Amino acid sequence: MDSHHEQFKGRVALVTGASRGIGRAIALAFARNGANVVVNYLSREDEAHAVVDEIKELGSNAVAIQADVRSAPEVGRMQSSAKDRFRQVDILVNNAGIVRDKPVTLMKDNDWSNVLDTSLKGAFNCTKTVGRDMVRAKYGRIINISSDAGLLGDVMRANYAAAKAGLIGLTKATAREFAGSGVNVNAVAPGIIETDLIAGMPDAKRETLTGMIPQRRFGTPDDVASVVLFLASSDADYITGQVLSVDGGLRM
Repeated sequence: MDSHHEQFKGRVALVTGASRGIGRAIALAFARNGANVVVNYLSREDEAHAVVDEIKELGSNAVAIQADVRSAPEVGRMQSSAKDRFRQVDILVNNAGIVRDKPVTLMKDNDWSNVLDTSLKGAFNCTKTVGRDMVRAKYGRIINISSDAGLLGDVMRANYAAAKAGLIGLTKATAREFAGSGVNVNAVAPGIIETDLIAGMPDAKRETLTGMIPQRRFGTPDDVASVVLFLASSDADYITGQVLSVDGGLRM
């Protein structure tokens, strides 16, 4: 274990979709740097509790809260539980997302709406609910996890690309609205990251994609987490409404 930095001591970070992948890496990175963490999950209860246990081993406090971010009442309940436990939420990371890949002409209605509702409406619900308290507190950091897919497009992923592009518009609009309130809103756009989402990728496709990345490797969840931590830190006080690609040069 690396030494425990206290950069976020006394701060509380809420990370949606934090039971695995990028969300989990972000939750652990905040904990390593002194924050208490709300680990939101939808269905992976055991994995969420495992993340909480890891955070406690790092010397920070954490709670797992089940909530479907697509539902405003559930998000409201999650925020109440988080405040009961930790008094306030200082940092919100809208990371929850799913893929339902299909060619656009064959995409079913609910393949579209489930992806849009999870990533985009979920971020809206959380920003509205948590942001209201941040504005009152005159402090907050919101980081939306978008994707290079939202900037470049991605085949078989019209739903996902639209949701992730929508997050960028949401980021900029809310950054403008909250700018006078001490609340900064930014987006991170990961490229191709080694997570469960791509675990079953055929070798041929993996090689093709690696060939498109100037750095010739896929990213890691930690590559993304360190940028999220930077944007949440006091080093980024004068940065808002920005989109940062973390992609080994894929989109340059």
